[in-house]
Amino acid sequence: MQAKDTGEPVTVLFTVPEFQQRLLRFDGAGEEHRDDKRDEVLYVLEGSGIATVGGEKQALEPGTGVFVARGTPWRVESADGMKLLSVLIEAPLPATAPHALIESAERGSATAGREFALLAHPENGCQSVTQFRGYIPPGRAPDHFHRYDEVVYVLSGEGAFHVDGDSAPLRAGSCVHLPAGLVHCLENHGPGEMQVLGVFRPAGSPAEAYYPDGSAAVVPAG
Repeated sequence: MQAKDTGEPVTVLFTVPEFQQRLLRFDGAGEEHRDDKRDEVLYVLEGSGIATVGGEKQALEPGTGVFVARGTPWRVESADGMKLLSVLIEAPLPATAPHALIESAERGSATAGREFALLAHPENGCQSVTQFRGYIPPGRAPDHFHRYDEVVYVLSGEGAFHVDGDSAPLRAGSCVHLPAGLVHCLENHGPGEMQVLGVFRPAGSPAEAYYPDGSAAVVPAG
């Protein structure tokens, strides 16, 4: 689906049993956020700012990922046209850190020439989900499914989402929910790389995928 960005301070994109995906906008300082029931993973889409997360000041720039465990307060102290993608995680597992800021990560390999960079995941305290930035080359991947439940937001590029013989256009701002077991594929119309932001649970590797017959997709060595 194409996300309906209303331009309001908070725009709910969609809600599913596992997640709620939202856009948050900040100009100047914001109010304190704290959720005692849900974890939250954030990603800076546009702009920049300074936030206090769990009592620590953090600089936020485009491409930064942030994990906030339930019960941890955070607040934007200052911002210049900053837009965040927020995913709230229902019934989270106990976190092993109250928060984490992830600025960058090395790319790993997935199937069909895809690559990914991990953001929030269990190694930095987020036990319930994996948050990653995905890089998709031009072309169409083979039909496949995952054993995790995922929400995807298109950061850049144009293409199509294919499932069960139907297709829907994808462009920057599109968001997709992929229930576990759904056979699907994403196609990048090119000419450049498509980039997406994914969050899935249970946490694991974005490279894990299975073909419709149940066989595991093979990730090339590299």
